[in-house]
Amino acid sequence: MHYYQFHIGDYKSHTHHLSLLEDLAFRRLLDHYYLHELPIKQSEIARQIGMKDHEQDVLTVLNEFFVSTEDGYINPRADIEIEQFRNFAEAGKRGAAKRWSKPAYSPPIQEANSPPNATPIATNNHKPITINTVSTPEGVSITVWHDFQKLRKTLKAPITETAMDGIRREADKAGYTLNQALTVCVERSWRGFKADWITDKQEPTKSNGILAGAI
Repeated sequence: MHYYQFHIGDYKSHTHHLSLLEDLAFRRLLDHYYLHELPIKQSEIARQIGMKDHEQDVLTVLNEFFVSTEDGYINPRADIEIEQFRNFAEAGKRGAAKRWSKPAYSPPIQEANSPPNATPIATNNHKPITINTVSTPEGVSITVWHDFQKLRKTLKAPITETAMDGIRREADKAGYTLNQALTVCVERSWRGFKADWITDKQEPTKSNGILAGAI
């Protein structure tokens, strides 16, 4: 996995107590974990991330933000992101294979009594297909975006740039991030978001970051 979303606000709120070396170790551990998609071996990791002279800082971060198992240290939140990435990739492969396996188009065979240049009768059986062309917005987790797409599809409401701009504006009015606004939409089955609809004035949660354990 060569890409993962990084929520700056969540990261800062949960790592502000780290020293410079611990912070460096954490970032390198995350990059290593997402890149290799395997449990981390304590005996090897300090050298692998270029911090063999700072093994204690690396171990401190492992014990705080990762979970020790028989196979090595894992990060449950990262595992969720990796699994979703694999599922999307596999779905893409299946879709491509299905498209390429379709037989080549052949024109319909005319009836024996049809004139040579007869025009095919138009039908209205084929409905236009609406395609969501908006990619995952910056700062929105893959999980929230995937759930919001499913909700809009169920409500037969295509996701457009205009619709997303409206949600961003209303989220700003309510003091919400876009990720938090979309989370509320999914939780309450809203096709959109209005600041006036929010009655709970408590501080919105920030549980949709990329980290696990204490994060």
